[in-house]
Amino acid sequence: MRNILVTGCSSGIGYCVARGLKERGYNVFATARKPEDIQRLEQEGFRVIPLELADPESVVDCVHELMLRTNNEVYAVFHNGAYGQAGALEDIRREVLEQQFAVNVFGWHQLTNLLLPLMRHRGEGRIIYNSSVLGLVAMPMRGAYNASKFAIEGMADTLRQELRHSGISVSLIEPGPILSHFRRNSLRALRDHVDIDASVHRRRYEAAIRRLEKEGPAAPFTLPPEAVLKRVLHALESPRPRARYPVTFPTYLFGVLRRVLPVRWLDEVLVYAGKSEGRH
Repeated sequence: MRNILVTGCSSGIGYCVARGLKERGYNVFATARKPEDIQRLEQEGFRVIPLELADPESVVDCVHELMLRTNNEVYAVFHNGAYGQAGALEDIRREVLEQQFAVNVFGWHQLTNLLLPLMRHRGEGRIIYNSSVLGLVAMPMRGAYNASKFAIEGMADTLRQELRHSGISVSLIEPGPILSHFRRNSLRALRDHVDIDASVHRRRYEAAIRRLEKEGPAAPFTLPPEAVLKRVLHALESPRPRARYPVTFPTYLFGVLRRVLPVRWLDEVLVYAGKSEGRH
């Protein structure tokens, strides 16, 4: 079976997709950042390559290791390793925004560029980006993450056009709320990088923290990560993979609303949706 690299496999979507593809017979190479996660994945039988997306040298080392272990035969990459930096934009320092883009955008871009020559040599390949409903519409208190996903949407659209007739397809997976550790990691990033007590948005952060601390689904229509796996399989195996794969009802809904509503009306809907998430 074909070789596929899946990034960000310590938990959630990445772990589910890596496991699902492995069970389907793919030669999955899973990446993780922390030594304890690498050890756990190896104990579960995964082929694991260490990867810190914010570190350009780590990205190069990952690809070199992948080339050695696959004899340069790489069919696909599922870009998933990312985190969400919560916080009002006026509270996000430049270096915090740079770190968000280093992981969520620049690391993905570098990894894609290093893998593309291998795919071009074979005349085939699949590049799959795990985007978000927040790559389609923006919500308050998530500006850094919104911006990183909007960037990925634009990069994927451009790359898809540039790779026409190459045999290499580019797809975007666009989840809405999915059960994972994403909120827990966002809460850690918020507390580490935002001075909540000094912010004019202090009260809004209280609601955000309640949402991020909640166990289980924090929003309606939350789906398990297997919903993403289903779309990844189609993007990998269909002779005509789609450019975009919406996942969850909110993604479909907001995809329609952004096309039909005036901007001010859409803003009202998104502000309300952002507030109501923490009430469920």
